Amino acid sequence: MAKESKHPKGLMVLFFTEMWERFGFYLLIGIFFLYMTTGKDAGFPGMGFSRLKANDIYGSYLALVYLTPFIGGLLADRFLGYRLSITIGGLLFSAGYFGLSIYNETTFYISLLLIILGNGLFKPNISALVGKIYDSQPRFKDKKDTGYNIFYMGINIGAFLCNFVAAILRNYFGWGWAFAAAGLGMLIGVIWFWFGQTYAKDIKEVDKISPPHPGDMSMKRIFGTLFLPATIAAILGWMIPDNIFGSDSTDAFLFFSLFVVIFYVNILRKADKNEKQPIKALLTVFAAVIVFWAIFHQNGAALTLWAENYTNREVPTAIEKPVNFLKLNQEVDTELREVAKLDAHGVEVKDENGNVITELGPHPYFNNLPKEKWPESGKKNLISTELFQSINPGFIIIFTPLVVGFFAFINRRRKKPVSTPAKIGWGMVITSLSAVVMIVATIVSKNGMVKASAMWLFGTYAVITVGELCLSPMGLSLVSKLSPPRITALMMGGWFLSTSIGNKLSGVLSGMWDLYEKKAFFFLTNSLLAMISVAIIFALLPWLRKVVEEHVGQ
Repeated sequence: MAKESKHPKGLMVLFFTEMWERFGFYLLIGIFFLYMTTGKDAGFPGMGFSRLKANDIYGSYLALVYLTPFIGGLLADRFLGYRLSITIGGLLFSAGYFGLSIYNETTFYISLLLIILGNGLFKPNISALVGKIYDSQPRFKDKKDTGYNIFYMGINIGAFLCNFVAAILRNYFGWGWAFAAAGLGMLIGVIWFWFGQTYAKDIKEVDKISPPHPGDMSMKRIFGTLFLPATIAAILGWMIPDNIFGSDSTDAFLFFSLFVVIFYVNILRKADKNEKQPIKALLTVFAAVIVFWAIFHQNGAALTLWAENYTNREVPTAIEKPVNFLKLNQEVDTELREVAKLDAHGVEVKDENGNVITELGPHPYFNNLPKEKWPESGKKNLISTELFQSINPGFIIIFTPLVVGFFAFINRRRKKPVSTPAKIGWGMVITSLSAVVMIVATIVSKNGMVKASAMWLFGTYAVITVGELCLSPMGLSLVSKLSPPRITALMMGGWFLSTSIGNKLSGVLSGMWDLYEKKAFFFLTNSLLAMISVAIIFALLPWLRKVVEEHVGQ
């Protein structure tokens, strides 16, 4: 007699498909800012953008990447189906990554657009399929949370490994090869997705397009009342003379977001009496999520800058040979070369004719070191910056069973289990503490004049990973539980839209890096923003807990 499976067969197929998607996504995040700010005269040339422009593009990219899943989920639900949406999304992903491997600024922007569209079709629908294959068979329903834990923890294997691949390829062969690896990985993921369905037939069985439920908003109405006016507002925001919030893209995005907020306020206003409280609770959680992602996704910008220029990245002697062999290190030198002159805010200085003024300078790693500490040879091998991006997914793999076990232990000791809103609140508390770790790092390193130990980055990533595990999965769970059935897709879209706004703000905040002479105040700003969110959540916690108990029964 065959042994009965503990989980649906489709879990492993979806697990490995998403693992390859995360491989490409985080490979790009790991080197994106570095690629944009590397000069065009480097051995392997980058885009040569100023830090301010790179931060703006970084934040806009992350914002749009999490904006399109709202549309992609609706298209899959009502027109394309999940499997076709995932396939098209994966192929768009792959085309975008391969496009980035071509060194051309126009191709650069087109490729980012392809990745943004690909993510919209891929990300929400593969996660939805995980839930559907568990719901399709009664014997698996009570194992759904465990299944999502396996899925969430396992896909971070791709996020962990990708930065090592990126370092090897970009240091040996150039940036384009690293981007091409992401494209190849996504192609492998799509092929695996279809090949695996010959074994896991439950994926095909649950992929059914269902007609809209009574009371659902039509696609025509959603686009007419949300995306059309929001897009017009974004265009007007872009065209405003000068800037209100620092850049055209930020103005456009925040004008767009204003209409999104109005849209959801109208949903609340028109909701039935029994729906108003759950919707209010979810909108409160969305506001907290904005602050969390604004801090969390500085890993690819502000914290990358800290790792690149302020962290001691010298290779320990014990691992020098394997690091050199694998080319996990980058060579930097003190040779003075022409670089764009930046003002106090990190903006390129131009003459009266609009030409960028250049000056002589060494690699930025040496900018905050006295010359007597520069290497006599003029060159130094340092651990590649993107490797620090593997710390967070590594900690997710380690900490997920510990966090799940901790809350299980606490719940056994209490009459009432810890509520989902309370977990989200504590997640924000922990997030604020991750910024405190970096405040101490800046003080100990004398504002970067002494190279900071890499352990400070390990420390801040360890802390914020615990915050992420308390907040991100719990937020998704709360949306699925509290959303009125007729607008579940819209409320899940609200979750992604709030993540999108937070991601854009991460670029805005990171763009303020050069405004702070003392970097401790930069991280203090992050910590205070998180604590304001904490104060709001805990002030509303009795009400949030009551809403969850009344509508979910926990």
